[in-house]
Amino acid sequence: MASLGWTAFFDGQLEPTEIALARMRIAAVHRARLTAESLSGPMRLTLPVHANTADHAVGDWVLVEPESQMLVRRLERRTLLQRRTEGSRTPQLIAANVDTLFIVTSCNDDLNVARLERYLALANEAGTTPVIVLTRADQVADVEPYRDQVASLQRGLEVVTLNAKSPDAARTLAPWCSPGQTIALVGSSGVGKSSLLNTLSAKAPEEAQLTGSIREQDSKGRHTTTSRSLHAIAGGGWVIDTPGIRALHISDISVGLDLLFAEIAELAPLCRFGNCTHSHEPECAVQAAVASGTLDPVRVERWRKLLDENQSNTLIQSGPRRNKVTKAPKKPRGR
Repeated sequence: MASLGWTAFFDGQLEPTEIALARMRIAAVHRARLTAESLSGPMRLTLPVHANTADHAVGDWVLVEPESQMLVRRLERRTLLQRRTEGSRTPQLIAANVDTLFIVTSCNDDLNVARLERYLALANEAGTTPVIVLTRADQVADVEPYRDQVASLQRGLEVVTLNAKSPDAARTLAPWCSPGQTIALVGSSGVGKSSLLNTLSAKAPEEAQLTGSIREQDSKGRHTTTSRSLHAIAGGGWVIDTPGIRALHISDISVGLDLLFAEIAELAPLCRFGNCTHSHEPECAVQAAVASGTLDPVRVERWRKLLDENQSNTLIQSGPRRNKVTKAPKKPRGR
């Protein structure tokens, strides 16, 4: 089971009465059905009455009745990538039990540091290890300007450059793709996620994910992946492919932004006022660092924008304990 990503974390959740149940990993989530990977290969699960497939994410571990393939229950997740879509009160599940998140972007006009920061906040909050993967490195004369743009976005951030279609890509990413490890691919459409999936999984041409071209005028791509799915990596590990995300809204973040903007978060407690907005108050440590040149004002502005967005989008519960109401918070003031 370790080859599928099973660890002691999941083993400790089993009740004595569940030892005979099969342990499987969700490989694809559809509107009315779930498929899972098992030691015997892929299985289509039988769902209990009133089961909601939206409650499951690709990468989830579930317990299954061996003979009927009936889903019994989902185990607690070790990590969970999720996002809240505009107008929705419930988050959309992206992937579960992911060890490393490959945030894929291109060495072209698609590279957008503000968008990458959103992915990094998502990874930090989920507890996964983020790695920036710069594709199309073979199509530029010098990759260093692109690497320099992203290497300083977060302390200790790993950045790799590669050609997603080259066999060398699998060797470059091998440190995160060992047996039992799970990675997920996220990024905009057209950055090479499907090509990278095909390279990592060494799929035959008839089984390969479709890949799309990009528009030359703006380096934007078309959606070729339409659903999330789990695939075996050649030589070990698992990769979860995801559709391109055009808009990633920040919400429900507690520690993800502090990890991303650590150099700013460390200064905030030094401000004179505990509720300092870091925009106009006297004796603000953040503004003092900007004035002295030790903090980039553009990065501070992006940090402030994400803080405000997170506060505006994160739903809160109010009212008596037994009659709580979920509602949107008040808009932040003073920024």
